Amino acid sequence: MVTVDFSRLHINPGAKILDIGCGSGRHTGAAYQLPEVFAVGADLAYDDLSQAAGRLKLHDRLGEHGGGAWELAAADVTGLPFDDDCFDLVICSEVLEHIEDYLQAIDEIIRVLKPGCNLVVSVPRYWPEYICWWLSTEYHTAEGGHVRIFKPSRLIADLQNAGAGKWGCHYAHSLHTPYWWLKCLLGPDREDCRPINLYHRFLTWDIMKQPRITRILDTLLNPILGKSIVLYLRKE
Repeated sequence: MVTVDFSRLHINPGAKILDIGCGSGRHTGAAYQLPEVFAVGADLAYDDLSQAAGRLKLHDRLGEHGGGAWELAAADVTGLPFDDDCFDLVICSEVLEHIEDYLQAIDEIIRVLKPGCNLVVSVPRYWPEYICWWLSTEYHTAEGGHVRIFKPSRLIADLQNAGAGKWGCHYAHSLHTPYWWLKCLLGPDREDCRPINLYHRFLTWDIMKQPRITRILDTLLNPILGKSIVLYLRKE
C-alpha cells in the first residue's frame, strides 16, 4: 500500500532516496523500481527491517527494479546517521505521529535532504484520526502507537519553520478509514470479530488486485474520507 504519488516528484536516474521509518519497506520497494536510484530504508525495529529486506530481495529475484541499488539501516529519526545534504528525496510516511519529539525529527529529516530537493510527509488526517481516538482509548495508548493528532496547518508551519515549503498535498486511503473506525468501535486488538475480519479481507483483496471499481471509489472518496494527508515540500 503506497501512500506517496511518485509521479509528482520527477525523480532523476541516480537519485539517492531515504525512506525514514520504512517499516516493511513499502515505499523503499516502490522507490527501488525507479530508474537507477539508490533507495535507503531506515527504521529502529529489527522485525520491520527484516521484512523490508525480504521485500527488496524479492524485487531482486523477480527483476522488478530500475537497475539501481538498495540498503537498509537501523536509525532513529531524531538522530539520523547520515551526513548533511546527502539525499535527493526524503520520505517520512506515517512516522511523526509516533514520535514524542517530532520537531527534532523534522529538523533531522530536513538536515539530510539536499537544498532544493523534495520531502514527502504523510500523517493520519485530523478528523478521521480524532474519531478513532474518541472511539477507543486503547487505540492511542498502545505501546508504540500514536501520541498526537496533527492539525495540517500546525504541521505545515512546523515544516516551514524548519526550512521546507509546501508545494502540494493530497489525501489517501479513504477505504481504510471505516475499517479503523470499526476496529476502534469493536476493539482494536480483537481477532475474533467477523465484521472486522471481513473488512480486512476486502482491503487485502483490494491492495493485491487493485480492481478498477475500488480505485475509482477510493479516488472519489479521498477528498472526504482519506485517512492520510500527504504533503509535498521542498527544502529551501
